Amino acid sequence: MPTLWVSKLQLDKIRTERDEAFSKLAERSEVAVLSQLRSCGLLVRSLQSLYLTSEAVSDEDFQNLYANLKPRRHLPSLQALAYSELRSHPTGPSFITTLVAPRAGNESLLGLDISTQPPNLRAAELSRDTDEVVMSAPFPLVQFEGGGGPGEGVTLRLPFFSAGPPPANIQERRQRIVGSLAVSFHAGSLIEWALPAATLRDLHVAVEDVSGSVPVLLYDSHPALTTAIERDPARVGQDSGRLGDGRAIRTSDIGYGGRIWRIRVAELAPPGAASPWGDTALVPGLLISLLLALLVGSLAGTHRRALDRGWQLSRRYRESKERFRALNELLPALVILAEAGNGRIRYANQAARDRLGGRVGERSLSDLFEDVELQARLQGSDPHGCQGIEAVLRTGEARRFWASVSIKPVELDGRQMLLMVASDISEQRQLTELLSYQASHDALTELYNRREFERRLARALGAAGRNGTVGALFYIDLDQFKLINDTSGHIAGDQLLVQLAMIMRELLRADDVLARLGGDEFGVLVADVHDRASAEQLGERIRRHIDGYVFVWEQRSYTITASIGVVMIEHAEATLDDLLAQADTACYIAKESGRNRVHLYSAQDDDATRRESEMEWANRLRWAIDEQQLMLKYQEVRPLAAPQGAGVRLEILLRFRGEDGRQTMPGAFLPAAERYGLMPMIDRWVIDTVIANFDRLHPDGAALEMATINLSGASIEDETLADHILDLLERHQVDPSRVCFEITETVAVRNLSPVVRLIERLHRVGCSFALDDFGAGMSSFGYLKNLPVDFIKIDGSFIRDMLDDPMSEAIVRAISDIGHRRGLKVVAEWVDDERIARALVELGVDYGQGFALHRPQTVMFHRGG
Repeated sequence: MPTLWVSKLQLDKIRTERDEAFSKLAERSEVAVLSQLRSCGLLVRSLQSLYLTSEAVSDEDFQNLYANLKPRRHLPSLQALAYSELRSHPTGPSFITTLVAPRAGNESLLGLDISTQPPNLRAAELSRDTDEVVMSAPFPLVQFEGGGGPGEGVTLRLPFFSAGPPPANIQERRQRIVGSLAVSFHAGSLIEWALPAATLRDLHVAVEDVSGSVPVLLYDSHPALTTAIERDPARVGQDSGRLGDGRAIRTSDIGYGGRIWRIRVAELAPPGAASPWGDTALVPGLLISLLLALLVGSLAGTHRRALDRGWQLSRRYRESKERFRALNELLPALVILAEAGNGRIRYANQAARDRLGGRVGERSLSDLFEDVELQARLQGSDPHGCQGIEAVLRTGEARRFWASVSIKPVELDGRQMLLMVASDISEQRQLTELLSYQASHDALTELYNRREFERRLARALGAAGRNGTVGALFYIDLDQFKLINDTSGHIAGDQLLVQLAMIMRELLRADDVLARLGGDEFGVLVADVHDRASAEQLGERIRRHIDGYVFVWEQRSYTITASIGVVMIEHAEATLDDLLAQADTACYIAKESGRNRVHLYSAQDDDATRRESEMEWANRLRWAIDEQQLMLKYQEVRPLAAPQGAGVRLEILLRFRGEDGRQTMPGAFLPAAERYGLMPMIDRWVIDTVIANFDRLHPDGAALEMATINLSGASIEDETLADHILDLLERHQVDPSRVCFEITETVAVRNLSPVVRLIERLHRVGCSFALDDFGAGMSSFGYLKNLPVDFIKIDGSFIRDMLDDPMSEAIVRAISDIGHRRGLKVVAEWVDDERIARALVELGVDYGQGFALHRPQTVMFHRGG
């Protein structure tokens, strides 16, 4: 009957529209999940950019990057950003997590060896070999072990290589890998947050990782319905189909980072519940059909068959066309189809029209690009494709942006076409450029910072060694700058620094390097200064320009002067530290000579300023402890031929941390501390701090076998020191056998009786003692039999020269033999070469300490500061 036929057409139309809506929503869901994964990949790329633009990334740099990016605003499923350092162990190399952000909730990651997580380690190794973003297989996140939280997580990883050009092959990558960068997140949370609201409301979504032999379920929006999806055979081998109750189901795979996720989407309600016959013309049509049936019966049948056939053909064409258009219109990437011969654009999706302008279809493909060579390639008679290049695209409004572009020749309906897919990476490049700028510039003055200045100074020093080039280093320190801060405030001081930076920039040439070194100190690096007179003249020009400047702030005016130290860069044997120290000395002499003057450094300046420098250090050290200016590092003392599984031993090292964050070696300030009687105070601080935080010195924590603390001669003469140490050990429950005290040979010889009393007192409870710099004294062997020590450490000067100096090698052999005859363990210092380590094994030396074995690292409890 015509009414039934019309009703069926209406019902078919409703079902078709429902199927189309289902397909579009399913496609949107797939694209959304893939887009979320790509955003995570962009985040780890941004993290890699920070490392590529910095010589060293501190914990503060790492935390600041996280704070600036605010990644959880766009990626709520993110758990952590992390950096794992490659370290060598007796069992083989491993990645140890040393930096993590945010700290809250991720404390358990610090010190984590990712080799304990095989999926995580495999991702790090694959990213190392490919230098591409690699996603791990799902695994339980360590932050939630035993906490009842979500367990299945994944990481996206990228490698960090040593400085230099990008590694060219897999062998280079494996040799130059120094660490692995990662972002971790909950897979289920990432998927749920990415899915459109309509998907979560109307559809049943299940996502599995099918990269391995056994699929792993990552997310299920309706767990109670999963069994029905798994049992129904309609899904097997199909992209789309229907379940037994008539619900539409779609299965598709998305790939990212070397993993494949399978997404299954099914309708929640059967079709019958959504397409009642009451919505059709069935009831009124039946009444009318009864009146007309005899008249139009035969014509209706013929007409119906013709309409059915036409509807089926139209429907197939429309479905095919709409599916292609809907998929491409939903994609966030720019999709363009152009003729291969003339480059005329025939199709551009919504993203391309939005980014390149609505009239993009009137342009040619080559006209979209800024690069002339790429334009020529696309305009050639036989254009070839390109894969993953970065290029500048031009919009219809003469604006430009960076994009990652892939172009591939394709054949459609017998015609040669070019298919271009591009994604906007302007934000990523801006972020990379911003990070690079911030890493090398001072935020206040926008001059180069100290790190970049030292890098360029090292380059100039290298040029002087190779080509004999002469240059000059100027160290500028403002006079009485503190007065301006105290009287007018720090805002006034900051404004003065900005204005002086502009004045000096105008005075210098474009090739000269001007930097703010910290506080009120500036540095200038000038090339092509041929003699000392020219350098002094330039220094005077800079001084006069500063001296002639009057700074006005809130009805107050200040006359500004500066003291300038000048050092010639002309000796290849000078080091970077030498030049900076000499410049600082020259500036100091300029200040001591009355300020507002230029002083050119000479070799005689060192003796003249040593005493003044020691007095300045003594003043700084008196408040260093209260101001937390002292910090601790450790260097592992490793067995040279020990069995596997030996515990970690280390020596505690002292550093002074300046207001600018730079660390000063003890050789710069300990002479002043010894001269002015400050060593007992410093020694007590070190002992108190180490014992109070003993299990937080090293990543091994409570498994640390032994830590060695240095004692000065002044401390040994303190009769109350032993009681103080014993009280600390008992109060903090530290096993005395884990603590060793180190005394230099010269101190032991000079204070023999107090040293013996101290050793015997602490020996009774289990503490150990080491004799440092052994061999430096003239009566070493004679005194050795009177000192009840447990270790002797061979003076590093003999170790350093033992491969080239037979006498040094003989002394090392003799010390080792005599030490072993006395039942002592022998330690070699300054082991900075693998060849030396092998030679020491042949001589029977027990332990080694030096850069070839382990470089000093900040103790664990200081790393968060």
